[in-house]
Amino acid sequence: MKIVSLFSGAGGLDLGFKMAGHDIVWANDLYSDAVETYRTNLGDHIVCEDIFSVNVEDVPDCDIVIGGFPCQGFSVANMKRNITDERNQLYKQLLRIIEAKKPKFFLAENVKGILSLGKGHVLRMILDDFSNIGYNVQAKLLMSADYGVPQLRQRVFIVGVRNDVDFSFDYPTPTHSSDGQDGLPCWISVGDALANLPSPDEPHNLSNHEYSKYKLRFNGYLGHRVIDPEKPAPTVTARGDDKGGVVVLHHPNNQRRMSCRELATVQSFPLDYVFSGNRSSVYRQIGNAVPPLLAFALAKQFNDYQERYYVAKELHTSKAVP
Repeated sequence: MKIVSLFSGAGGLDLGFKMAGHDIVWANDLYSDAVETYRTNLGDHIVCEDIFSVNVEDVPDCDIVIGGFPCQGFSVANMKRNITDERNQLYKQLLRIIEAKKPKFFLAENVKGILSLGKGHVLRMILDDFSNIGYNVQAKLLMSADYGVPQLRQRVFIVGVRNDVDFSFDYPTPTHSSDGQDGLPCWISVGDALANLPSPDEPHNLSNHEYSKYKLRFNGYLGHRVIDPEKPAPTVTARGDDKGGVVVLHHPNNQRRMSCRELATVQSFPLDYVFSGNRSSVYRQIGNAVPPLLAFALAKQFNDYQERYYVAKELHTSKAVP
């Protein structure tokens, strides 16, 4: 199906949809380094422009609108988060595009903190807003490690199905489990995920394989905690703009910080996915991305509708032919 992507960033969500066979026809982001990364890996269909300035007439018609709208105001890592944070209003730009283009479906992504912001009233408001423009809406918290990502990253996914579309979206069933229950393989550990990557201090031919020399500390706080190589990594995080630093996880050997390439691997990006910008920018792009493997699991769920559509079309055609 044809996809329009908003708040595309470095393209993690889009890559997952591309892996599932969908066609990204238009994308948008404001961060120039992330846009260059996107163009290098996914194509020239991305527009570097403030979403507030985007004219809906310039956005092509599509089947699905996707977008991980900026979440810094919603994050539990932001102790100053509140309902009036202006960044919390960016979802209304997603709402504006969806209302104008009327796609069959939309998928929006945000941090776990959105569930508790305003004691749940903010999420209820967002769901009601999408419902009021003609969509059946649902939201669910998913764990990235359940879908083969070596990271304990939890994200909320809001899915909307246009009221006149005969389709019930089902969230993907896990492919992995924490302890191998139900016959599923265990979560992938960060140690296993990085085991075959050469040290960035040794000769290698990997792109973006450089790391921050910022001093290691072990106080249990985000970015300063001991990493257990036998478990998935903690959540990869980043500030959402170019005005602050980034929080880089320790390597599982706990002797240095992860390189950009290692952090991208923890996010499930392929090794040949090249990031643009300086090291701090690359860390930030990776931390803000949706893990492609998690995006792929969600994107595949829409294939059920497309397959049913083609079967119905073939049946209709066969009946029309004498």
